[in-house]
Amino acid sequence: MKILFVSLAVLVLLWACNTSSKVVTTPLSQAEQLVNKTIAVHGGTKYDLAHYQFTFREKQYTFHNQAATYKYTVTSEKDGQKIVDVLDHNGLKRSINGEVQELSEKQIRGYTGGLNSVIYFATLPHKLQDAAVKKAYKGETSIKGKKYHVLEITFGEEGGGTDHDDQFHYWINQADNTIDYIAYNYQVSGGGVRFREAYNRRTVEGIIFQDYVNYKAAVGTPLADLPALFEQEKLKKLSVIETENVKTLN
Repeated sequence: MKILFVSLAVLVLLWACNTSSKVVTTPLSQAEQLVNKTIAVHGGTKYDLAHYQFTFREKQYTFHNQAATYKYTVTSEKDGQKIVDVLDHNGLKRSINGEVQELSEKQIRGYTGGLNSVIYFATLPHKLQDAAVKKAYKGETSIKGKKYHVLEITFGEEGGGTDHDDQFHYWINQADNTIDYIAYNYQVSGGGVRFREAYNRRTVEGIIFQDYVNYKAAVGTPLADLPALFEQEKLKKLSVIETENVKTLN
């Protein structure tokens, strides 16, 4: 009887240990699976250690990802002075002709937002895996005869930056998981609605870069309505978003 009791105790102990060692994993949502596939197509793990430079609107930008850390820079000239902004996990610093500047909190927010925004769009969809990003699958649609998945992106207040109230839609080509169209609404300066059409897609050392034609819609226009308005040529063309002279610095 004693032996039977000990045996049962050992079995119970083994069962408990085996149960506690199991890791419960939550299945990825459809939106998360779509983001992962899209990132894999656009550059995948190459984003983790990417080190590139490019020109945008006569300013030179660089981004250097090192796993959990990063460093972004933008260099420009104004009135014969060389202005360099450097942004990393410690914050933003500006130098003019090599001298570090004292900046107000408002200036820091403005320069940080501007630099972050350019790198964000240039490296899409890399940042869609950030912790502050909230993803939602919005179904399927077609644009110009092609089928698309519709992905909605919003941001949590913590880690979402000063523009965390912005809302994005991405139209991801079902055939190859590339981002062909982007739309977003923003709240600052009275708000606005934009729709972007990708073009000039090219791969540089394993990462896709693409330019965009930028269109405007009336404030308050639902993002889901923009593809139809685009096909009906009811959106106003504002500008082109071009990342030029892209090259690696590795």
